[in-house]
Amino acid sequence: MIDKEPVLLDIADGIARLRLNRPDAANGMSAELLSALCDAIMVCHGHPDLRVLLLSGEGTNFCAGGDVRAFASKGEKLPDYIRQATAYLQNAVTGLLRLEAPVVTSVQGFAAGGGGFGLVCASDIVIAGESAKFLAGATRVAMAPDAGVSVTLSRLVGLRRAMSILLTNPVISAPEALAMESSPRSFRTPTSRRRRSRWRGNWRPARPRHWRRPSGWSGPGPRSASSSACRKRRARCPNYQGWPTRAKGWPL
Repeated sequence: MIDKEPVLLDIADGIARLRLNRPDAANGMSAELLSALCDAIMVCHGHPDLRVLLLSGEGTNFCAGGDVRAFASKGEKLPDYIRQATAYLQNAVTGLLRLEAPVVTSVQGFAAGGGGFGLVCASDIVIAGESAKFLAGATRVAMAPDAGVSVTLSRLVGLRRAMSILLTNPVISAPEALAMESSPRSFRTPTSRRRRSRWRGNWRPARPRHWRRPSGWSGPGPRSASSSACRKRRARCPNYQGWPTRAKGWPL
């Protein structure tokens, strides 16, 4: 059991409950929180009888991404601090992906940035409330997506849609996120059932109103030129020579 301030963990009856515990900062990811998160996930790896890991965030938001206030307070040491924080984040995401027990994440409010959005993408099952909103956010601040999102997101929604999400940074609601995963796009093609039915049986191409045998054509002759229908049409149009069949030599 871990009861440190930024992260809470308790394990009972094969169920691990892991909670991000910085509600006053929207569970923003600082290096301290990420370090505690890595420790908690490693503790879960040490329980072979673990059946499920429940991940959630305290407060109105699951996780708003990186802790901007902590970043701003570092001054010139910010690059080193970000390298340390992102290293912890990568280890945490890798630990979730390699955990033998399924990871079930409960999301309310914002799940943004590598911290929030990345943990969601690394989960096996996501339960999102009506207030849930997902945002990649990295490219808004001229950063590359972290937490393995470029890989995990593309596995969930496909490469093209993942690229669109990461580059344009839309705010995705819970119903929209559900539609992306559960409703694959479908397209009507010329080989659909209705279109194929036109090619079945004795299909014939459209013809002019008054069909005439092309000059120099060596294909088959007209069909049943002596039939009553042909006689009636010939009476109305002297140039009519029957209805062509689809056969070898007919110019389609």
